[in-house]
Amino acid sequence: MSYTIPIGPYHPALEEPVHARLTVDGERITDAKVFVGYNHRGIEKLAQERNFIQTLVLVERVCGICSHSHALTYAMCIENIMGADVPRRGQYIRVIVEELERIHSHLLWLGIACHIVGHDSMFMQIWNDRERTMDTLENLTGNRVNYAMVTIGGARRDISDDQRRDLLAAMDDLEEKMGAITHYLTTDKTLAMRTKGVGVLTTEDAVRLGTVGPHARASGVDMDVRRDAPYCCYDEFEFDVPVEHSCDVFARVVIRVKEIYESIKIIRQAADLLPEGPINLGNKMPKVPAGEFVARHEAPRGHLVYKVVTDGGQTNHRLSIHVPTFKTAPTVPVMLVGNTVADAGLIVASIDPCFSCLDR
Repeated sequence: MSYTIPIGPYHPALEEPVHARLTVDGERITDAKVFVGYNHRGIEKLAQERNFIQTLVLVERVCGICSHSHALTYAMCIENIMGADVPRRGQYIRVIVEELERIHSHLLWLGIACHIVGHDSMFMQIWNDRERTMDTLENLTGNRVNYAMVTIGGARRDISDDQRRDLLAAMDDLEEKMGAITHYLTTDKTLAMRTKGVGVLTTEDAVRLGTVGPHARASGVDMDVRRDAPYCCYDEFEFDVPVEHSCDVFARVVIRVKEIYESIKIIRQAADLLPEGPINLGNKMPKVPAGEFVARHEAPRGHLVYKVVTDGGQTNHRLSIHVPTFKTAPTVPVMLVGNTVADAGLIVASIDPCFSCLDR
């Protein structure tokens, strides 16, 4: 006999408000539907009443984990409408903060994944190592969450030689810690039993549903905006784009581990090759002509898109934000079918959802 089990929108197994309606036969899920829209904040409408500097502060608060990504993508839109060339030192600083944010985001997700499967000792170890990344971000920016490192035309704060040395030391320390984390995550039997073959999203379904980011790369889709449409001098750095083909939750664990190593590689290059010169074009209120631009960005969760329309005034005529979770959420019902109810929370979490972004 089939039963319908509601999960959420507020539920101990979920990090954020989302409602999943599962049809089950015994413990096996035979059908699933996902409903979103419980957290609307009207960010896009508010942006129409803010000037361009105020909007940077606003969009940083779309998401607490990838706040730099949102501010940077918005700034890229305004800079392109203005026809402004951002100084290379400012671009490199932007890259350093972006990759630190990616490391922070991936370590946060890996810890949560361990917690969901009941491996709390590994959860605490990963989050303990994540603290060093948070401390590094605080050392560079003064903040642990909303970094305020982006201004229209470059970076808001410079990086001193002492900060650069501390940054490189932190990367050496993290790489050493990642050796133990990688070993545990890829060899632990408990984690393997809970993740291998669970929540499978085939490459065909990933392409059909238009998923992005680590979620897509874990399903064999070779795509990354940093490589395919470089911005912020990413074409000057050497890095690989990891791709996994097992298409399950385990692949999503492995892909994030590999991406942390690539972020460390990028940060080292940016810190070693940090150009001399100014970091921005000045912090005065920018004069933005009428125009529009669409900017693409590889946020920690995947492909982030901003479209800004200006009319020559001091505020945004229109702001549209297209976030990664909007593209990954449709894969959840596909992944749930055929799995057990006990795996539902882990499968939903495996896309690294941000409903704060999605319902902005």
